[in-house]
Amino acid sequence: MIHQYKLNGCNIVLDVFSGAVHSVDELAYDIIGLFETCSGEEIVRQMLEKYADDPEVTREEILECLSDVKELKDVGQLFTEDCYEQHACDFKNNSRAIKALCLHVAHTCNLSCEYCFAAQGKYHGERAVMSFETGKQALDFLIANSGSQKNLEVDFFGGEPLMNWDVCKKLVAYGRSREADTGKKFRFTLTTNGLLVDDDVIDFANLEMNNVVMSLDGREEIHDRLRKTPNGKGSYETIVPKFQKFAKMRGEREYYIRGTYTHNNIEFTKDIFHMADLGFTALSMEPVVCAPDDPYALTKDDLPVLFEQYEILAKEMIKRKKEGRGFTFYHYMIDLTGGPCIYKRISGCGSGTEYLAVTPWGELYPCHQFVGDGKFSLGNVWDGVTNTELREKFKSCNAYARPSCRDCWAKLYCSGGCAANAYHATGDITGTYGYGCELFKKRMECAIMIKAAENEE
Repeated sequence: MIHQYKLNGCNIVLDVFSGAVHSVDELAYDIIGLFETCSGEEIVRQMLEKYADDPEVTREEILECLSDVKELKDVGQLFTEDCYEQHACDFKNNSRAIKALCLHVAHTCNLSCEYCFAAQGKYHGERAVMSFETGKQALDFLIANSGSQKNLEVDFFGGEPLMNWDVCKKLVAYGRSREADTGKKFRFTLTTNGLLVDDDVIDFANLEMNNVVMSLDGREEIHDRLRKTPNGKGSYETIVPKFQKFAKMRGEREYYIRGTYTHNNIEFTKDIFHMADLGFTALSMEPVVCAPDDPYALTKDDLPVLFEQYEILAKEMIKRKKEGRGFTFYHYMIDLTGGPCIYKRISGCGSGTEYLAVTPWGELYPCHQFVGDGKFSLGNVWDGVTNTELREKFKSCNAYARPSCRDCWAKLYCSGGCAANAYHATGDITGTYGYGCELFKKRMECAIMIKAAENEE
């Protein structure tokens, strides 16, 4: 399978199953498009007709190009066959190791964001914070169920985790205390809205957190429209100076500014460029996922604008990098020379299997987006995973689980997509969130184009 497209002056041919990316001229692009369906002589005839006014396109040139395409096919870099489907479930079936937990240390929040999937941090339940004892048991559960996995990931999440900051710090200390005797290494992440960020948070996070995710939606009027305090006041003026200091003090440590765009700001590049101009160099902007009748829900008519926005973003990133003021965008961070192993690329994110969310009461869920829905309770950190039937269903989530994925060129990049988004869109974790698929494919086209442009430079 191949995927061909043109973007920003690049003619790109992606060979799906080898992962090879070819940036080619117009003649090669056209020949590759005909190669599997037309004879050599028919291709020559069509090319001579199409390029009749171009003296450089001769029969000899066309035949040479045809030979090059055949050679690429012979060496497995064009038109390669899919040999992965039979292995789609191998990775998850052969391992029950858990390597990551999303600790919901606070089911409460000091913001009241209208689009919050977690119902302003309460997850449609009671407000609560996690005790140290429950968090400690969660880390013990992770260690005990991590198998041979050495590197373990823990994300302090909410609600707003800084509303339970002392427990977060104690859990980090406990995790560190277990590393030597267990042979494990903890990688901690903090996700915060910024209101409670102070010097203590910055200093501790920069010492202990491998990554920090800071929530900011962009320009002040956009951010404050939906991200308000319970008394209706916007949070932009409070958090931006804190985030700027936080990011600056991070040094070489990872962070990123994560925003959400809605129907209210489909021209979201204005918000990304605003955040870049504030000095932030690691950015993410996610599409809102909400009920279709919400006033800020994305619509079908928004799609062409969003596609254009992703192209504008890609071109501007290339431009800014040349000018020495580049930034990264989370969804454009792909590695075309190595990247995830094929088992990870076909088996997905690991929600419900390798990755679990833990509520303040120690209940286990497949990921943070399922928390609060009792149908998806997997067990708890004391008894472990007891709902093994549900775990087995999540094991089946992969790049080949959905009929609509079978002929999709992007399936080895999305691994079949997000189970939570699929469920909320279709009522089935193996369904397809079509809107998200369209956005994902556009992002991948842009990301690959950036790499192709960098290679040509």
